Amino acid sequence: QVQLVESGGGLVQAGGSLRLSCAASGRTFSRDRMAWFRQAPGKEREVVATISRSGDSTDYEDSGKGRFPISRDNAKNTMYLQVNSLKPEDTAVYYCAARGPLYISTSYYSRDYNYWGQGTQVTVSS
Repeated sequence: QVQLVESGGGLVQAGGSLRLSCAASGRTFSRDRMAWFRQAPGKEREVVATISRSGDSTDYEDSGKGRFPISRDNAKNTMYLQVNSLKPEDTAVYYCAARGPLYISTSYYSRDYNYWGQGTQVTVSS
């Protein structure tokens, strides 16, 4: 089992930035493909970005490309999402997720991730 805890969310004005963190514990962090998802009120949970086990391969949902770089530090058991140039439509709860050590391929679907954090709220004011 791996436990995930997000932090770094908050209230920010449009155009601002935040750095979200996801701290992992419980087993070897580097064995998991990871991702950030978000869920806005009344909407389905959607992928924001994914990252490989080593961190050398990343992929992004269209709205986040160029704005939301994802990274990880396996030595610190932590994954990050730098959210830049924020827009009111970026307002959502942001979740980190791990696929599990048996899965070596990436996925953009929440159903394929077995471990989730509790989420961190990002609110962008206009």
